[in-house]
Amino acid sequence: MKTNDSIYRKLPYALLPWYKQNARMLPWRQDTQPYHVWLSEIMLQQTRVEAVRAYYIRFLEQLPDICALAEASEEQLFKLWEGLGYYNRARNLQKAARIIKTQYNGYFPNQYEDIRALPGIGPYTAGAIASICFNRPYAAVDGNVLRIVTRMTENHSPIDCVQTKNEIAAKLESVYPKNDCGAFTQALMELGATVCTPTSPKCIECPANGFCCAYANGTVLKYPVKQPKKDKRMEKRTVFLLQCEDRYALTKRTESGLLSGLWQLPNVLGEMDVQHALHTADGFGVQPAELYKQIHRVHTFTHIKWQMTCYHILCSKKTSDFVWATKPEIESVYALPTAFRIFFESHRETNKTINK
Repeated sequence: MKTNDSIYRKLPYALLPWYKQNARMLPWRQDTQPYHVWLSEIMLQQTRVEAVRAYYIRFLEQLPDICALAEASEEQLFKLWEGLGYYNRARNLQKAARIIKTQYNGYFPNQYEDIRALPGIGPYTAGAIASICFNRPYAAVDGNVLRIVTRMTENHSPIDCVQTKNEIAAKLESVYPKNDCGAFTQALMELGATVCTPTSPKCIECPANGFCCAYANGTVLKYPVKQPKKDKRMEKRTVFLLQCEDRYALTKRTESGLLSGLWQLPNVLGEMDVQHALHTADGFGVQPAELYKQIHRVHTFTHIKWQMTCYHILCSKKTSDFVWATKPEIESVYALPTAFRIFFESHRETNKTINK
């Protein structure tokens, strides 16, 4: 539509001056090195900016460049990623780093198609790297950008539809400023993160409020439109926090499926009562001596919820079927997904209460 084309053309002129004056000081904005931009964009997927800051700095302290990432052990990589979740992001980071090391002599590729072909890099991340690092006119269209554009144009198309994303990306790329591609990409990100927010948009402060259709018509909170969400599947699990002296039983998940290849507490599908759980622990060969605590937690993944009952059992015997680690070792060496770490946090809370 002609009106929408006009809105797209006005965006760079409105956003670029605003961004230069209002951009937040973030660690990954200190330079445009591809490794830094790439790492930050992967970490920021499904994760808040404030949570990522410390992870980003610590990660670069230990793995300062692509070659270091390519050569890191899986244990080190997962420990650095512990708590961020979605561990396939870390796996794909390393896979891509190894490809860059072998196929590109350690230099990050500068063509969009080559960037997009790397493991774990979709259109959004490829667009961010291509525009920010190499000044190429490729849009990075995420939820923030989709929200901005659908509000400004009063676009009723569902933003979780691939066609909607592709159409908006093409429209944006047609107006990318030749010498400020990276700044325009980051200006769009910044506007969505700080001004054109989901529930409390600061429309008065928005540099684009003069041509935003939703602002003019009082329909801002009606956008963006999404398709109806599907209910998450619920799965019940019984988890065993087995303690023998000062050590806890750990095991590795299989190399496929949810949380594949990561360390975990022993667990089984289904919900057990106390007697069944103690009998199962006895079957592990650990000689359960005392049920210390029973803990209930729910952990939500993208498409599934785990409803977990955890039995903290004091044991008399360590078996070779498990790795037995101390708390300091678990904190420094073994990467546990949040779904299992929450039971150690509950244990710490209990100890604090007992020691009072």
